[in-house]
Amino acid sequence: MGKLHFPEPFVHKHKPIRSVNEIVDEKRTKGQQVADFVAKIVGSWAFVIIQSIMLIFWAALNIAGWCRHWDPYPFILMNLFLSLQAAYTAPVIMMSQNRLTERDRIEAHEDFVINQTAEEEIRAILTHLAAQDQALSVIHEMLNDLKLNTSSNKS
Repeated sequence: MGKLHFPEPFVHKHKPIRSVNEIVDEKRTKGQQVADFVAKIVGSWAFVIIQSIMLIFWAALNIAGWCRHWDPYPFILMNLFLSLQAAYTAPVIMMSQNRLTERDRIEAHEDFVINQTAEEEIRAILTHLAAQDQALSVIHEMLNDLKLNTSSNKS
């Protein structure tokens, strides 16, 4: 009969798993918060609709002449404002996108760490299962021997 051997209980050595959102939010600067806010506003249908209404209103006031023509057709002043808006909005949106790219990198790293931890724990589980298989085999052998001894004693 073989001696039963069970592995030592598995000890978790890894840090607690944290949400990627918490990690990213801890690193956000005021500038990144502003960039995210601007990207959220500018990237919405509400912004597109409000801006469209303002541009139509601007053009209507200057074409119809209901008030003084401060920007007659071809609306050079309106064009200037739109160009300035685009010149400042595009880099701010890019800042927000860069931060999201950084977030993706952090998330990929956290996934890698979790996968390594899971692999280590699965190895421990498989080792423990192998030990249980051996123990069951020994117990099965003992039961068979006991059964054989019991039947031979009856005869």
